[in-house]
Amino acid sequence: MGEIVVELLSTEIIADAVNWRRYLHTNPELAFKEIQTSDFIASRLEELGLVVHRGLGGTGVVGSLVRGTSARRIGIRADMDALPIEERSGVSHSSKVCGRMHACGHDGHVAMALAAARACSTLEGLDGTVHFIFQPAEEGECGAKRMIDDGLFQLFPCDAIFSLHNQPALPFGSCVARDGVMLAACAMFEIVISGKGCHGGRPHQGVDPVIAGCQTVSMLQSIVSRNVDPLQAAVISVTQVRAGDSFNVVPDSCVIRGTARWLDNEVGDLIERRLRVMSDSTAAAYGCKAAINYERRFHATVNDPVNASLIRGIAADVPGLTVIDVPPTTGAEDFSEMLRLVPGCYAWLGTGRSPADPGLHSPRYDFNDELLPLGAGLWVAVVKQALMSTPD
Repeated sequence: MGEIVVELLSTEIIADAVNWRRYLHTNPELAFKEIQTSDFIASRLEELGLVVHRGLGGTGVVGSLVRGTSARRIGIRADMDALPIEERSGVSHSSKVCGRMHACGHDGHVAMALAAARACSTLEGLDGTVHFIFQPAEEGECGAKRMIDDGLFQLFPCDAIFSLHNQPALPFGSCVARDGVMLAACAMFEIVISGKGCHGGRPHQGVDPVIAGCQTVSMLQSIVSRNVDPLQAAVISVTQVRAGDSFNVVPDSCVIRGTARWLDNEVGDLIERRLRVMSDSTAAAYGCKAAINYERRFHATVNDPVNASLIRGIAADVPGLTVIDVPPTTGAEDFSEMLRLVPGCYAWLGTGRSPADPGLHSPRYDFNDELLPLGAGLWVAVVKQALMSTPD
């Protein structure tokens, strides 16, 4: 199979994939605003003769390659949104949009899926359907759920669904497809502590929400260290504390925002329960009140063992890929919502950056174009394995 995949991914296809990727990098769009991006993707798919459907999740695109009469159906998903980051990579194809950049490699994910669609469109002997799913708003905005709510799997049923993500921390060409949990579940929280503002020189005339907020931040850290089983994975990170506008005024309120991560559902329940209790009681201890908004965004990303094994077997046969194993991480990914409905696999492909090189979400990050033929090759091999093998 490996040699056939290499033949299908011609030099011309890979050169085009590099150009596509760099065009997308230059023209990044944020969650649910991927209008130009979806136009570009739809045009490439239509040129290949795929049946194109648009509008799921607002800007989502699905290109369906249908061959033969088999009822077998698989999905290949690529995320396509950028991040609100000012680029400082210095590359010639840097973002031309202020305050936006592809700092997570979704431009590369799209280019790999498009290259695979182009290669598969000329592949003889396919018998079944592959849906190339281009999803908006992966970066914390639940684009996968929006597509699902708009009828993704009713309109485009899949027996299995697959996705991948580039990973700078892993050796170049390495492939990780674990059985079970790959990524953590994720919640976002906001705690608004209300007190009574006053002059900074006369704090006894007010009720200081800043003191209560600082104590709350410290107390939240004890949830992981003192409430969660040390053998369980859990994270609580406060990422924003905002209060006041003047150096000599005690404000009326203090806002605390952050994220929580966990692998086990019971740990997730414990984190939310303790966060609420600690926030309320700490605020009350200082004469304040706490209003808590705790939103669970994504479930844990859990691979079906059968399909994870399938990816590992295929990757071992694709030239340039090497199968390795690493523990789950506390990153989060909304592909988890698709995996809750359809069995499948989420994989990592290593880009081999050195420890000194920028990682994901860095303003200096740029996708490694050398990974394009490997990712596209993996998808072509998955299509061949799923739609050319003899059905049971």
